[in-house]
Amino acid sequence: MSAVHPMADRMIEFIDASPSSFHACDTAARALESAGWTRVEERDAWPTEPGRHFVVRGGSLVAWSTGDDDAPHTPFRVVGAHTDSPNLRLKQHHDRTHDGTDVVALEPYGGVLLTTWLDRDLGVAGRIVLRDGTERLVHVDEPVLRVPNLAIHLDRDQAAAKPDRQRHLDAVWGRGGGRFLDWVGERAGFAADDVLGHELMACPTQPAARVGADDALVAAPRLDNQATCSAGLQALLDAPAAAGVRPVLAMFDHEEIGSTSERGAQSDLLATVLERIVTGAGGSRDDYHRAIAGSVCASGDMAHATHPNHVDKHEPLHRITLGGGPVLKINQNLRYATEPVGTAAFALACEQAGVPLQRYVHRADLPCGSTIGPLSAARTGMLTVDVGAPQLAMHSIRETMAAADVEHYVAALGAFLAPRG
Repeated sequence: MSAVHPMADRMIEFIDASPSSFHACDTAARALESAGWTRVEERDAWPTEPGRHFVVRGGSLVAWSTGDDDAPHTPFRVVGAHTDSPNLRLKQHHDRTHDGTDVVALEPYGGVLLTTWLDRDLGVAGRIVLRDGTERLVHVDEPVLRVPNLAIHLDRDQAAAKPDRQRHLDAVWGRGGGRFLDWVGERAGFAADDVLGHELMACPTQPAARVGADDALVAAPRLDNQATCSAGLQALLDAPAAAGVRPVLAMFDHEEIGSTSERGAQSDLLATVLERIVTGAGGSRDDYHRAIAGSVCASGDMAHATHPNHVDKHEPLHRITLGGGPVLKINQNLRYATEPVGTAAFALACEQAGVPLQRYVHRADLPCGSTIGPLSAARTGMLTVDVGAPQLAMHSIRETMAAADVEHYVAALGAFLAPRG
């Protein structure tokens, strides 16, 4: 009998609909609009009346809700996430032919576990910009691309177990000698000659799924970090009105490559949106700074569950369990932005939501990854706590988490956005 975890099933639907950061924003936007949120264009005048709104900048999205009783200096409760995931992306000049086989040249984006992308059925997704200036989302969910492994008979010492990022990642796709963009255009409804710009990437065609005994686990691409995007979106949609705070969801692109872009966590996107919310409500610059001073951001990203086959890679006093609840991530060198006041805010949210809380510390003798937390904290000056949900195989083409943790995560983020007392 399958365990009942409706939030996990909703997350699976979100991930399957979102093969790129642009699709993730589109998926979230459609859910927000269906629930009564209104899209705002950054170039237009900002709303001055209370309501529920969102803005999209490329592969990033910020959504917020304001109430009739909110003062201009009312603080924010922000759930932060990122929409991008490590993958393989098409080079600008990507068509090649080797001994009659058509090949597409790919390059890594972010910290990809490269071997997990070999011998997989891959489609293509992303966005294009046409000659008339319009942007189009593209998703061809057909197994057209495949990056082949080298046979063991030609690689007895298995030197190719670590693929060269320049020479070993091209994908085979046919034997017709045509242009790959023509093939994509025929299926996506555009003429390749009209494409003046593109940001296209390979994506696995195998859908996310509930797996394991009683479907207790989720196996999916892009859990890092669309699991947080989905959980944060659901938390925002479900959060009741809370006196004294304004709930915000901020989903950033480009976290996997440093967040330094016009829409990353180091950009002005979140700070600008929050300031315009304050000034749109009739507040001053001083009211904005007052609001920020009272605000808290939960920077949500995925966390490393203790790997059963590599227990020695984990801090022995901080084991993290699949299904054990949300994870508070702490690093004394500020690879995570967590400090005691933010810790208390998120711990209280978990307590109010009735979910367990785990605390993660990275081994001191291993380099620690980072998140949007320190970057957005420095950019906005907002108190920030880094949190996440436990998973295995981070940055693999297919990652694993517990279905129960999706329920825990949504409940904790919801309580954080709408604190009681």
